[in-house]
Amino acid sequence: MTGPRMPESVLRKKPAQITAPPPGMITGPLPAPPSLPGRHPFRQPSPRPLPKAAPRPARGRKPLPIGLIALALLFLGLFCVAMGLGAATNLDLSRLFAGEEKNEPPPRSFPVLDPSRPLRLTIPAIKVQAPILEVGLAGDGTVDVPPLERHNEAGWFDAGPTPGQFGPALIVGHADTRTGPSVFKALPKLKAGQRIEVQRADRSVAIFEVNSVEHFDKGKLPVQRVYGDYSRPSLRLLTCGGRWIGGSTGYQDNIVVFASLIETRNSTNN
Repeated sequence: MTGPRMPESVLRKKPAQITAPPPGMITGPLPAPPSLPGRHPFRQPSPRPLPKAAPRPARGRKPLPIGLIALALLFLGLFCVAMGLGAATNLDLSRLFAGEEKNEPPPRSFPVLDPSRPLRLTIPAIKVQAPILEVGLAGDGTVDVPPLERHNEAGWFDAGPTPGQFGPALIVGHADTRTGPSVFKALPKLKAGQRIEVQRADRSVAIFEVNSVEHFDKGKLPVQRVYGDYSRPSLRLLTCGGRWIGGSTGYQDNIVVFASLIETRNSTNN
């Protein structure tokens, strides 16, 4: 049994012939299209992004208020102006902005002496040169004074500091007696800046500078200022003055010279 016969039209066909393509025709795989700037050649336009909600601040952190930022900028500007002013005027304005470690007291700029009994007082401005004796407290609790027969001598209060130690050394004296002027008669004439010298037993001389000469009613003497200032070595000279009212009071006022230790030197006397 034979299969179906091929039609004559098919049998008459000639085998396919391969012919070359005409010049200029592109054959084979297609080349890649040129890339366009800004996006992939085959990428479709991406859809427009949806607007995002404002970000929420992280827990524990809050945005700084505008007022606080403005205040910080203001202080920064003041600091810069102060630094410029200091450079132009040679003023150290940086201390205005310094911390606590910059607020320490300045180093001590005055001498301090060991205890030594005072021997002699010299005040060139009022021509005083007087030996110094020791006095204590009187029976009424006030500071005693030298006896009248020694009214030309000064008295150092021996319960206080010696001249040159920290604190106020107190030296008292009479202004006058019935027979005439005494060692501290001219004390009210002292002026600020004048010098007082105290020769001591250790052969040193403590040199003080007068700060002020002040009058006080005997009932209103500033005890803390006179006796209680232990910020540096100082000297107080005290006598009577003002109006004479007699009786147990005598003169109405006290005259107090406030002076501070500024230097020391060795004594030339043996």
